[in-house]
Amino acid sequence: MSVESNTVNTVLGPVPAEELGVVSVHEALLSVVPGAEHAFDITIDRAEIFEVLAAKLKDFHEHGGGTIVDSTGMFHGRDVPLYATLSRTSGVHIVASTGQGPDAMLGGYFLTPQTNPPTPWPADRFADLFAREVTDGMVVPRVERRGGAGIVATSATREGMTATDESLLRGAARAALTTGVAVSFRHGSDAVQELDVVLDEKLEAGRVAVGGLDREDAVAAGAPLAVARRGAYAVLDHVGTEDGAHISDAERAALAAQLVRAGHGDRVLLSCGATGVAKGHPGNDVPYSHLLTTFVPLLEAQGLSDEDTRRILVDNPRDLLSGR
Repeated sequence: MSVESNTVNTVLGPVPAEELGVVSVHEALLSVVPGAEHAFDITIDRAEIFEVLAAKLKDFHEHGGGTIVDSTGMFHGRDVPLYATLSRTSGVHIVASTGQGPDAMLGGYFLTPQTNPPTPWPADRFADLFAREVTDGMVVPRVERRGGAGIVATSATREGMTATDESLLRGAARAALTTGVAVSFRHGSDAVQELDVVLDEKLEAGRVAVGGLDREDAVAAGAPLAVARRGAYAVLDHVGTEDGAHISDAERAALAAQLVRAGHGDRVLLSCGATGVAKGHPGNDVPYSHLLTTFVPLLEAQGLSDEDTRRILVDNPRDLLSGR
């Protein structure tokens, strides 16, 4: 069973892709370092978390936002029942993701310990794990399964793609092929090489979003243009972050405009990479609405038209997320 054409799996069930509105494609709602929930100095108060996230989502909605994609995957705090309540309360569609990675964030369960040294799961095992979360529903502890994931999200290791990373990327691509959802991955050290691994599985480039392309090293390597030329989506997903490791918002706007003028306006996606609530690690406390309140005017200052902006914020994510 696959996702129906032109619909998107949200935490409240499938919705027509045309109803998504403005989409922020690489965000985190509740982000918990695996195991942090057991730490003596960390409190997981779901009522408090709900209030914080509801306020941030309502703010996003009030400024014109329609959909948040939570791209944290399976084991980083994903709380499907909480997200369903948040969606009903805020009016924002929430697309939750399956997937995991990079290598260092996987537990030993996802290695084959009978080998020396242990080897990663084969791609087909990851593919089956991810595909079931799309078709049968996302796993919820003590409940079993709820609604289906809307996208497969993974990451590659920053220092360079490992064997496990490659298995994850191939598994994500195979899950996408069998279910009709798209793949979103944050690149490690070489976005083009990692994209080529995904495309080697015969997944159409237009079903792949490559994140982290507003990192200084990615821009210096020409990765945004190279990814767009291959037909995949180039995601500038740290809008609002100015930390030295990423380009500034002014530079992001100029880069987006450069991609549009090069004929790749249909391959640009934007997001803040914001963390609604973080546990066990520092969060990125940029408001989800920053994309609309602060960054869109910078795009306009670069000469992008309303049509260009709508294509980037509405049309492109709708096409990526639509079931095939």
